[in-house]
Amino acid sequence: MNVFRIIEERFARIIVLLAVALALAAPAANAALTIEIIGSGATQIPIAIAPFRDEQGLPTQLTSVITADLVRSGLFKAVDTGGVVPVPHEPDQISYPQWKARGAEALVIGNVVNRGGQYEISFRLMDVLKGAQLTGFLYRANAAQLRLTAHKIADAIYEKLTGDPGVFATKITYVVKRSAKRYELQVADADGYDPQTVLTSTEPIISPSWSPDGTRLAYVSFENRKPIVYVQTLATKQRRAVANFTGSNSAPAWSPDGRRLAVTLTKDGGSQIYTIPAEGGAATRLTRSNAIDTEPNYSPDGQWIIFTSDRGGGPQIYRMSASGGQAQRLTFEGSYNVSARHSPDGKSFVFIQRQGGRFNVAIQDFASRQMQLLTDGAIDESPSFAPNGRMVLYASDVRGRGILAAVSSDGRVKQRFTEQGGDVREPAWGPLVK
Repeated sequence: MNVFRIIEERFARIIVLLAVALALAAPAANAALTIEIIGSGATQIPIAIAPFRDEQGLPTQLTSVITADLVRSGLFKAVDTGGVVPVPHEPDQISYPQWKARGAEALVIGNVVNRGGQYEISFRLMDVLKGAQLTGFLYRANAAQLRLTAHKIADAIYEKLTGDPGVFATKITYVVKRSAKRYELQVADADGYDPQTVLTSTEPIISPSWSPDGTRLAYVSFENRKPIVYVQTLATKQRRAVANFTGSNSAPAWSPDGRRLAVTLTKDGGSQIYTIPAEGGAATRLTRSNAIDTEPNYSPDGQWIIFTSDRGGGPQIYRMSASGGQAQRLTFEGSYNVSARHSPDGKSFVFIQRQGGRFNVAIQDFASRQMQLLTDGAIDESPSFAPNGRMVLYASDVRGRGILAAVSSDGRVKQRFTEQGGDVREPAWGPLVK
């Protein structure tokens, strides 16, 4: 079955809309998400990734991972390295006219040294036009860390050439519905590789949210036949119920310091926003309206909370102080705007807007209030910024099946993540972890 959910919390509950689709076959455990790239940036940097010396015997081919990362961003165009003899591994081995003739503006070279199962991996990023080194690093890794090391190299290249931090070494989380009675909360690399199951349940799991340090997930589970907020430590899988008040407990959002969660509770009658300690404890009420207030999200500086409310007659995005008080309406285009999330720099926010029966990801600038639609699917939901602000991960629906997708913050680059054996929803992009 295919699950389509739009959070609207009417009468103090989360409405789950079910659409019947084809039955799902049992998948292989830990099947990786498959990424399809749709569109590209206005300008792409032509870059050549020369095969690293002695990488052929590695369990992970570093250069293929680095190339895939950069191309997937939509900002880079891979230059063919086939037929170059000899393959350069050091700066004095580079024939710059040869690479210029191939159209490369940047060239990556590298070496791998196996020291008894521990690897030393070095790379250099070269400016082909100037014949100069731009950056380079040495990493030490074991076999299990090779793919992560490749992502870190891609991050370093991305940052040097674009000025923004790379996010290839980050994680994403999402929920896979395998069957009518099997839900899995999973964590995977940002490219969909190596998914790990955090929680399996016979009841829905929704609204996963990363702690700022990337070590914990808050989420809502219906395993006790009511929505309860849990916090789970990823390394140990230990978890605890942190919001299990009377009524509904939903929509957890971490404060930037990781000490508190903003949540939506109905314990006092209607859906209102509260804060609780991240370890659980007494709830402090922030909103006091007769409306449905839900889906809180902290600003990066911790000073503000944006949230969804129907206090104006229909669901719109509002902002208030993180300590509560008077709220300011932010969205005025369209009669239905929900699920707002701050950009990492705090200058804009993404949200879901309904127009003409379609639900799409939009972005709005705080200062100018200018709004731009980023997607054009029929059912898009749950937007989540990449930690560098350049991409937005969201859930979508293709031919009655839930998938993940991503779009650049300017709308030019689009990706689709498909999972062969399940209906995928509820994505959240993890933080940059030093």
